[in-house]
Amino acid sequence: MLSDVMEDYLKAVYELQREHGPPVRTSTIADHMDVTPPTVTSMVEKLEDRGLVSREKYKGVELTPEGETVALEVVRHHRLLEAFLADHLDYEWDEVHEEADALEHHISEEFERRLARKLGDPSVDPHGDPIPTEDLEPPEGPATSALADQDAGARVVVARVSDRDTEELRYLKDAGVEPGTELEVLERAPIGMVVVDVDGETVHLPDRVAAAISVRAADAAEGVTDA
Repeated sequence: MLSDVMEDYLKAVYELQREHGPPVRTSTIADHMDVTPPTVTSMVEKLEDRGLVSREKYKGVELTPEGETVALEVVRHHRLLEAFLADHLDYEWDEVHEEADALEHHISEEFERRLARKLGDPSVDPHGDPIPTEDLEPPEGPATSALADQDAGARVVVARVSDRDTEELRYLKDAGVEPGTELEVLERAPIGMVVVDVDGETVHLPDRVAAAISVRAADAAEGVTDA
């Protein structure tokens, strides 16, 4: 049996691999989990002993196939729970992440199956993050890029929004920026702002917020699931 903390580390490595590619540096994991690098090193050694990660000195950590399977199961639980909390219990999208974190380790596979059926087997969670399939296949899809990297005049659709900052999520909700929203980039302001048009309204997004929004071209977005 793996502890909740071990599963949390595997999920973190999975998410960081998806974002940055493997291997993942110890310092990157530490920043992501808000712990010290020595703490990460100690846990990585335990996970390596169990065959769940491989480690290359001075380069970083990568999930083994066994570790990826565990991570995908935890990710599937988490994102299904987020969808349920938002769709059926009226949680706001800035509230679901913490609740799902508390529950994801403690639901049975039968509960997971019933939850997925109740939700209609959704492909994404409320933030646009893809939900692994019941067979725990890594979700795939077209590449996206950060809103912060788009040039003025670009027409894009929001694919996903990082769920790690609740204040940013509230700001974006109030601005009407969420998965499925079509935007036009009006300006890359020199004061650290990306100015966009949202349904006729001008919205100013700080660079750090725009960097946490993944988008794809508007003409390629319809009917496609994000990776």
